[in-house]
Amino acid sequence: MLKKIPVFRLTTGMYIHDLNCGWMDHPFMANRFAIDDVETLRKIQAMGVLEVYIDTSRGLDVADESTAAAAADTEPSAPRAGKPAREVPRRTGGTQPAELLRVRKLHGEATRLVAEMMQDVRLGRQIELEKCEPVVEEIVVSIFRKPDLLLPLLQVKTRDEYTFQHSVAAAALAAAFGRTLNVPRDVIREVAIGGLLHDVGKAMLPDSLLKKPGKLTHEEYELVKGHVDFGTSVLKNTTGLSEIAYQAVAEHHERFDGTGYPCGLKGDDISIYGQMLAIVDVYDAITSLRPYHKPIPPTEALRSLFEWSKCQFNPTLVQAFIKGIGIYPAGSLVRMESGRLGVVREVVPDRLLQPVVKVFYDATKHSYMAPRIVELAAGDDKIVAHESFEHWNIDQAAWL
Repeated sequence: MLKKIPVFRLTTGMYIHDLNCGWMDHPFMANRFAIDDVETLRKIQAMGVLEVYIDTSRGLDVADESTAAAAADTEPSAPRAGKPAREVPRRTGGTQPAELLRVRKLHGEATRLVAEMMQDVRLGRQIELEKCEPVVEEIVVSIFRKPDLLLPLLQVKTRDEYTFQHSVAAAALAAAFGRTLNVPRDVIREVAIGGLLHDVGKAMLPDSLLKKPGKLTHEEYELVKGHVDFGTSVLKNTTGLSEIAYQAVAEHHERFDGTGYPCGLKGDDISIYGQMLAIVDVYDAITSLRPYHKPIPPTEALRSLFEWSKCQFNPTLVQAFIKGIGIYPAGSLVRMESGRLGVVREVVPDRLLQPVVKVFYDATKHSYMAPRIVELAAGDDKIVAHESFEHWNIDQAAWL
């Protein structure tokens, strides 16, 4: 039996009958397949489609999945992270589907663009900047129109596509950072292009090294550091690339105290564009799932950046970045004083401790609840801590 369901209701064990999009609009080798693992599930969620068709004769049904979860839940309701939760309720409210679909499609298209571009570099082809510029312009437009819509999507990554998704995140975060600094829009666009291209040199490194699950040896680390020089050598031959974008790429691993690479530049010898990209690169990296690193919550990452600004980063720029992203960035999971968990939906610039939150989980009963939008500035509740999606066994992508 075929059934059309929202993407956020998908789970492992289901069988995809139709992805509800064209053959060229998805990354899979087939249109019909079983969702055998979490990586496949996240790839579907990152595509940008809102609904898909499943075949319940060849895999789990939504009802089967929720019934199985409820049957397994035989322990008393008590606060305990990691325990499988009761059925996830249908999300309500929030952004209109058309706008959300547009941003998700943009994210998917940008990720595929980076993947294709890095494949071209591996084959010795030049980067075609004219393909990058329209996508970056759409990213900038989205950041200026509704930053809290795109930025949370950047947090969801897959191990297989991390390098590509990280480049998209760097572009969007660079645009958001530039907006906070009141940088001219044409400059923001160039810094964002630098963000999209900043890791292009990794195309010259073997996948086995980029996806190594353990700590790199000294020799391996030195090889990885070479990606900056690999990238700049490619970009020197890229027609139409601005000096701003080039500096951002060349300097994104330099550090304010002179401990970075490849040139060991220090202080204001590093362009502001390189300083900006260094901050967004590290922030996105430490908040992302990587083969050798578990993500840390955005709020904790911002705290780390603040500590590192005493030596490695320009403290004035770090403070501006934190102000722009928010103490509790959009997409963060937070615990309320009421005992509810929710995801931050919108950052309020002049009330960084009082964002708009969608609450959906009762941490004291360890069960989902009907989603509700809470404007903390109205005094309905307050945040007492940031939380980890992984710690609570909550699918982050389903609530962004």
